[in-house]
Amino acid sequence: MKPIETDRLVLRNFRRQDAGGLLAYLKSPVASCFLSLTLRDMDAATAEADRRASDDAEIAVCLKESDRLIGDLFAHPEDDTVSVGWNFNPANAGRGYAFEAAYALFADLFHVKGIRRLYAYVEDHNLPSQKLCERLGMRREGLFLDYISFRNDDAGQPIYENTMQYALLRREWNSL
Repeated sequence: MKPIETDRLVLRNFRRQDAGGLLAYLKSPVASCFLSLTLRDMDAATAEADRRASDDAEIAVCLKESDRLIGDLFAHPEDDTVSVGWNFNPANAGRGYAFEAAYALFADLFHVKGIRRLYAYVEDHNLPSQKLCERLGMRREGLFLDYISFRNDDAGQPIYENTMQYALLRREWNSL
């Protein structure tokens, strides 16, 4: 992918040296949808960084001044629609990095790549991601009850979560 720069960030392909940054927030993911990505050690983090490096849909979000990885975005294309999402190191919360990065990605997807529609899935208990979707101009399209399970209870039974779908059309983005 061609890197995208903002005032404080660079959005780029992953590199092997991002492994330490990945491990910092994937050793214990905050959002349950990322539990399957849990990394146990630096070897696993290096393998994950290498895997992501070959995939333009997996986007490293780095501080411009130091190139330190602070989170990631994803943008999985489906024809003229793209599934988007984000995962940031909680140590950097409250600084507006997620909004800055997602806004830059959305602008690139709509204006450079000509995408028609973006959508994101968010668990109903993930208030920070819901607020981010809304701040980005996305509208809530629906609530899927008992939609997906990311973990099991002590008896081994799936714990199903309610999931919201947010979306944004290019024409809506252009009118913001």
